[in-house]
Amino acid sequence: MKLTPTRLHVSGLLMALLFALFTALPQAARATRFEEEKPGTATASRSVVMRGRASWYGREHQGHRTSNGERFDRFKYTCAHKTLPFGTKLRVTNPNNGKSVVVRVSDRGPFRHERILDLSEVAARPLDIVRRGAVSVVAEVVPSTTPLGPTEAPENLAALTSDSVATVLAGTTLTDIVAGETEAADVVVIPAPAPSFVVQAGTFGDPRNAQSLQTKIQALDQSLTVTIAESSQNGKPLARVIVGQFADKAEAEAVKLRLKQLGVVGMVRQAENL
Repeated sequence: MKLTPTRLHVSGLLMALLFALFTALPQAARATRFEEEKPGTATASRSVVMRGRASWYGREHQGHRTSNGERFDRFKYTCAHKTLPFGTKLRVTNPNNGKSVVVRVSDRGPFRHERILDLSEVAARPLDIVRRGAVSVVAEVVPSTTPLGPTEAPENLAALTSDSVATVLAGTTLTDIVAGETEAADVVVIPAPAPSFVVQAGTFGDPRNAQSLQTKIQALDQSLTVTIAESSQNGKPLARVIVGQFADKAEAEAVKLRLKQLGVVGMVRQAENL
């Protein structure tokens, strides 16, 4: 059969196209396999780790409002932490008995000794905290999709528990408090992040009202830093007028008093709660 020049041209194009496809596919497959097989780094596996004592709270707080506004339930897997965002999930493990639970941050605390977490009663029991009052634990931030409740201990528990300070600092370790013979003898290697405080001068559904108050405060006292924090509640937008950010709550209270004297009534809030 004799091929015309036109047919030869089309056949050549098809062959070139097929060659390009067969050449590209293995490369894409190799790239995909490389991404899938690339091992996770130690830093990623320990991006947020806390080591220190955890305590618990239960019956005496049942039904009380927590810092995020919900009612405390000692039979739900929740915990208190000083600064982590509400809703953060943690896998908390007692290295001595190998038991782990996943809890959700819903409250602020603890504010006694150098403790890093307060767990609800149901979460504290498997870790032997209810019986002992407070025990040394390892806590890691886990994905928000992680189910709450008892879970498997981390495979690298020994490393999480015994890594040297130098190794821990290579990651983004949040807290490291080494237990002594008594809580008073605990050694703070890496302190827990300290909370910060602001004055919330007003909350508005209309951002123009927030901008108006922001302008008013800045005109009254140019030394103050005034910002607008936008969020939503029940699907409705909110604009909060925020004054300053202070490491000391007493300093925030002093600014609140100064604003009141200028005709602006506000409230002191922990910045991490906004």
